Formats: sequence, C-alpha cells, structure tokens
Amino acid sequence: MLIKMESEQRIIRLQKALNKMELDGALFVYPIDVYYFTGTRQNSTLWVPTEGNPMLLVRKSYARATAESLIEDTRPFPSSREFPNLFDPQIKRIGFTFDILPVQQYQYYSKMLPGREFTDISPINRELRSVKSEWELEQMRHSGDCLCSVFAQVPEFLKEGMRELDLAAEFECRLRKAGGEGYVRMRAFNQELFHGLAVSGATSDKPGFFDGAVSGRGLSAASPQGSSVEKIVAGSPVLLDYTGVFNGYIVDMTRMFVFGQPKPELEKAFATAIAIQQYLVENLKPGMICEDLFLVAASMAEDAGLGRNFMGAPGENARFVGHGVGLELDEYPVLAQGFKVPLQAGQTIAIEPKFVLPGLGAVGIENTFAVSSGGGIKITDMADEMISL
Repeated sequence: MLIKMESEQRIIRLQKALNKMELDGALFVYPIDVYYFTGTRQNSTLWVPTEGNPMLLVRKSYARATAESLIEDTRPFPSSREFPNLFDPQIKRIGFTFDILPVQQYQYYSKMLPGREFTDISPINRELRSVKSEWELEQMRHSGDCLCSVFAQVPEFLKEGMRELDLAAEFECRLRKAGGEGYVRMRAFNQELFHGLAVSGATSDKPGFFDGAVSGRGLSAASPQGSSVEKIVAGSPVLLDYTGVFNGYIVDMTRMFVFGQPKPELEKAFATAIAIQQYLVENLKPGMICEDLFLVAASMAEDAGLGRNFMGAPGENARFVGHGVGLELDEYPVLAQGFKVPLQAGQTIAIEPKFVLPGLGAVGIENTFAVSSGGGIKITDMADEMISL
C-alpha cells in the first residue's frame, strides 16, 4: 500500500507545479491519477488546491476509501446542488487532465462550477509521475523479480507442437499464481492489452492496431492481438512479451525461445537488438535527449540492413524504441522522434528493440530500466540470450 509520506510529497510537488502555472487548484477524476495521490482507487474525485489541504470526494465505495485513503479530508461525494459550495468564489482557474477526460465529464464539472476556467495539466501530471521515488522503485523491483521468476519457468512448460494460446495460458496462470494483478493500464486512447503476448513464427509478423512492434494474430477480429491457435514448430522463434503488475506497478520484458536453430537472418536481427539495447542502457543518463537516443537506435538498425524491419514489419513500424512504465504501461518519457526532452534520474523505461521479418517471425529483447548517472539500472534482472530448447 501507498505510504503517507509518498502521498504528501507527491501533492507538494503538484502544488508547486500548479503555482507556477498560476492555477488555483486541480481536479482529478481518472482513477489511477486519484490512486497516485491518495492511495485508493475507489470511484472518487480529488481536489488539490494550490495552497491548503486536498479533499477526496468518494462515490463508491466510501467505506473502503476511508480505510485506504491517505487524504485526511475524505468525504462522500455531495449532491450537484452542494458541490459548488465546496469551492471558494476566489477559485477561478482549475487544472484538469484533458488527455483522458471524457467530454461528458468535462461538461458535468463545467456546469457545476460555472464561470471557472479549466486548463490542461496533463503534461505536468505525466512528468511528475515519470520520476519514481525510492519507494516506487522498490515496488518495481518487486514486480521485476516476480515476472522474472515466471519467465525462468518457461523451459519447463514450452513444448514443440503446443498452441500459442496454450503457452500464453500456462504463462498467465503462473503469473496470476505469483500474485500478478493483470491490470495493464494504458493512458492512450484506443489502446488495450491483456497481460502481454506469446507468439511464434509467421503469426508474430501480423500487423495490428497496437502501438508496438509486435501484435500477433489474436483470436478474432474483435481481439486481433496476442496469441492464436497456431502451433509452435521447430526453427520458428517464440517471442514472449509480458508485463508484471504487482501493487499497481508495471514492468515490461520480452524473451526469445526456439526449438532447434533459428535461421541466420533471425540470429543477426537478434544480435542487433542486443547491441541496440546495450547502447541505450549505457546512455540512460540524466540529460540525454530522448529523440537522440531513438535516432541512434534507428541508425544502428539501418547500418545492419534492418531499417525496414525495425520495430515492426515494413510499413507497420512503431515509431519508438522505449517507453516509460509505472502505474501505466505508456508513461513518460518515450524514446521517440519528436520527444526532445532530457531524461531525469529515477525515470523508469522499458527498452524494446525488436525486428519483424515477414515470413520468418519476430525477434528482439525488452527490459525495464531505471535512469541513473551511471546508465540504466536493470529492473527485470534476467539473462537476455535467446534460449534454445
């Protein structure tokens, strides 16, 4: 559970940011944002004034929220008539997270708080959350240890001829038994993920909606992502890309397996992925520019003759090589073209150089690292090599 000192420090940092923007406070309605500041994910609205104490207004469950919330002023959500009375008339400028706020919710609060100006605080909220405290890093190390423990068991149950779906089910069963929560929260609109994916051979080069290098075929047009009912055959690379979610905190990792010997083209692509990861890890230092790191990674792929296959099948390429992780899978920062911001110590990033070779399959590596003055500190601490079975 979240500790009080964490909650208090987060609110203080937020209030400083609100003050710089000359706002009078901020309203949070998105559940994981509310949890980040309060320690409870119950259906609530959080008011954080720029000066003074925050207030948590709970719709359901009030009983559980009062037991979990670290906000002293936790009360039931009032009626629409009473709600405006909670806000001083001097409060004029209010921050909202426009990146995830539904129009209906915006209109609801605008109607209840007439005459106020609502301002987007999505960037500062995401930047604040991108830098992890030591307490958060400890949660992520625990998530990494648990996920690695399941990956270590894969050679015990991965069998030639089994279906991708059966491999996924076995992995996910063990992950749940280890205490995995399964909620892979994502902030981006129209993105969704179920645990992760286990794919092999030609099915791993199927394009899809998911903003990543590998989507998989999935089980239907309604669920066009992840494992299929295809069987795993000798020589085809088996890619397992899974998240571990424990106490809300997500880590992300990928490992490769193969029965027999992979084709030379796949071995070359995998070696290139390892080299790209090594370069990025050495340069995950405060002050390094995210875009610059991505461009070097893309250049290394190009020099290896694999530029068209980098981060997706040709024409279906994802435009990043690393993404922030924490309470959500798609946090800041992003190692991508156009993301011209410097890294900060304590940020946590999933580095995932991958290649998709149509007709042969997908290969790559992914680990979660923390940014530090000495480079990336590995959170998913497990050997990276492709395992031959």
